[in-house]
Amino acid sequence: MAQAEGEEILRRAPVVDMVIGPQNYHRLPALLAQVERGAKVVDTEFPVEDKFAHLAPATVAVIRSRGVTAFVTVQEGCNKFCTFCVVPYTRGIEASRPVAAIVAEVENLAKSGVREVTLIGQNVNAYHGESANGRPVTLSYLLHRLAEVPGVLRLRYTTSHPRDMDESLISAHRDLALLMPQLHLPVQSGSDHMLTTMNRRHTRAEYLDVIARLRAARPDIAITSDFIVGFPGETENDFNDTLRIVDEVGFAGAFSFKYSPRPGTPAAVRQDQIGDEIKIERLARLQDCIDRHQRAFNRNCIGRSLDVLLEKAGKVPGQLVGRSPYLQPVQVMAPSSLIGEIVTVRIVGVGSNSLFGVLGSAQADEPVLAGAGG
Repeated sequence: MAQAEGEEILRRAPVVDMVIGPQNYHRLPALLAQVERGAKVVDTEFPVEDKFAHLAPATVAVIRSRGVTAFVTVQEGCNKFCTFCVVPYTRGIEASRPVAAIVAEVENLAKSGVREVTLIGQNVNAYHGESANGRPVTLSYLLHRLAEVPGVLRLRYTTSHPRDMDESLISAHRDLALLMPQLHLPVQSGSDHMLTTMNRRHTRAEYLDVIARLRAARPDIAITSDFIVGFPGETENDFNDTLRIVDEVGFAGAFSFKYSPRPGTPAAVRQDQIGDEIKIERLARLQDCIDRHQRAFNRNCIGRSLDVLLEKAGKVPGQLVGRSPYLQPVQVMAPSSLIGEIVTVRIVGVGSNSLFGVLGSAQADEPVLAGAGG
């Protein structure tokens, strides 16, 4: 928003003193000094220098206060120019941090108790950071390197584009035990007509081929996705293609949205906008379909023993909450000394948002703490 609406924000909201873009955090002290001298500041340029090089590493105390999981930015920007998206205009072209800088950050996190690291970027699997020899490397290379960091027990990455799921990254899901069997891979629509209109640069068949290759490499992988309904020009047949791809893939979960025009994007000026009533109705049908598959996926976990990274205390005494390999919240009765540990949990129940389990050594007839809406 800052990148897209900088001057306009100051015009419409005089109470605002400064608008700063996400690439300029390292300039904050100097910009605040300008504001204190009475200036109104808009700084939304894309500086040449690396902002991360100007940011001091977090202290041990700060890292520990955030818990045993952490997000690490490895890539920013996007070159894809989907017709609904402002990211290429507001975050710039794809830029990746050097491998050494990322490794140093992850080492610092691991020394401070972080056990699970999620690599993030607007298009994270387009990562092409510089290695020690000065050459660009892939996300697969980076994952293999981070798997060597002592103390790191789990790796994830998000959010990805289907066009950038190369064979080396698919193979990493097969070869790296630390890389969790869960992938968020947005498709946005199941209709080739809509995918072309959105400028997604892949077809329905190509997306399904990526899913098939991922499942061949890692049969237990869970796929989640994003969907947009009511995109300009979407017909009922287009929407039905989306429902069909949900059934065909069997997503473990998904985020679904009504199309919302973003100023400055090609889709926003199309004349074939869809009425809000149709968007609402289609979104409800799509979410029902997604929920059905998510419930089935969660129910299939009952009776299984899953490795759960325990992260924090639950809402009731004696309860801990962690995450399964598939990113599901898991609630279990366990001592707080196990926070930060990966334990075997036998899943015995499913709530609306969580799984319930008992520690692996528990007997089948032990009581399970369940809660409404868990």
